[in-house]
Amino acid sequence: MPTDADWMRSAAALAARGRPLSRPNPAVGAVLVRENRVVGRGFTRAGGRPHAEAEALAMAGDATRGATLYVTLEPCAHVSPRGPACADLVVAARPARVVVGCTDPDPRTAGQGIARLRDAGIAVDLIDCPAARASLAGYLRRTREGRPEVTLKLATSLDGRIALPSGESRWITGDAARAHAHAERARADAILVGGGTLRIDAPRLDVRLPGLAERSPLRWVLTRGTAPDGWSAVSDITAPGAFDDAQYLFVEGGAQAAAHFLAVDMVDRLLLYRAPILIGDGLAAIGDIGLDRLDAAHGRWQLVSHRALGNDTLEIYERSR
Repeated sequence: MPTDADWMRSAAALAARGRPLSRPNPAVGAVLVRENRVVGRGFTRAGGRPHAEAEALAMAGDATRGATLYVTLEPCAHVSPRGPACADLVVAARPARVVVGCTDPDPRTAGQGIARLRDAGIAVDLIDCPAARASLAGYLRRTREGRPEVTLKLATSLDGRIALPSGESRWITGDAARAHAHAERARADAILVGGGTLRIDAPRLDVRLPGLAERSPLRWVLTRGTAPDGWSAVSDITAPGAFDDAQYLFVEGGAQAAAHFLAVDMVDRLLLYRAPILIGDGLAAIGDIGLDRLDAAHGRWQLVSHRALGNDTLEIYERSR
C-alpha cells in the first residue's frame, strides 16, 4: 500500500506544475486521499491563487471528511485580501488528518498553520520528505537567505570547452539536450547571462517548446552598464534585492558570469551537458573562481542524476552545504 512518503512525493510532483507561474507565492502541491484513493488534488495557480489546498478541497467536496490531506508546505495561517487562510479552509472542511512535508518559514505562518489545525482537533503529522523540500527549494532559499535558488547550466565538449577559439558555439549539444535545457528555462523565474554573451550571441533566452512559450523567464544581464529593452541589468549579484522576488534563477552563460556566481558560492545546482566532441584550444566553460588550493575544490558537489540525451550526456550536481 502507498505510504505517507509515497503520497507526499506525488504532491511534490504535482507542485512542479505551478512553477514558476505561481510567483511570488511558492509552488505547493496538495493531494487528498480517502481509502487509498485520490479524491482531490491541486497546485498553486498562476499569480499565487488559488492555493493548492483550496483546489484540492474544492475538488473533493464532501469526500474531504475522513480523508487525509497531503500538502508539501504548511497551510498558511494569515488572511490575505486575495483569499482566506488555508488553515481555516482545512479546518472548515474537516479532513481526518493532515500530513505536511515542510514547515513554512514565513513568519506570518511559521508553525501557526499546524497549531491551528491541531487546536481544531485535526491530527497533523510533519514528515521528513526530501521531495517536498526540493520542490520548495526556491521559496525556502528566498525566505531564509533573501536570494533565489541558482542553477548554472553549462554545455561543453568532452574537454570542457564551450566554443571554438573564434567564439563559434552553435551548436555544441544536440536537439535532445537543447530541448531539455528549454524545459529547465520554463521552470525558472528569470534567466541571466553575462554582458559579453549578450553582445556577442544576442541570445533570445525564451522557451521554444510547444505549449510552454508563456513560461519564458524574465531576462537579466550581468553588467555595470544599462540593459537593452526587454532586459534588466544586475551589477552586483550579492546586493540585497539584486534579484527582486525571483525564487529560481537560471544562469546560462558565459564563462565569466559562471565564474562570478561560483566565486561567491551562489550556485546551488549545476547542469552539465556534455557532447561527445573534442575542441582543443577553444573557450573554457568557466573563468577564474578564485581557487588557490586543490583540496578546497573537493567535497563541494554531489552527483544526483546522470542520463543520456541523444548522443549527449547530462549530469546534475547539487552543492553540498
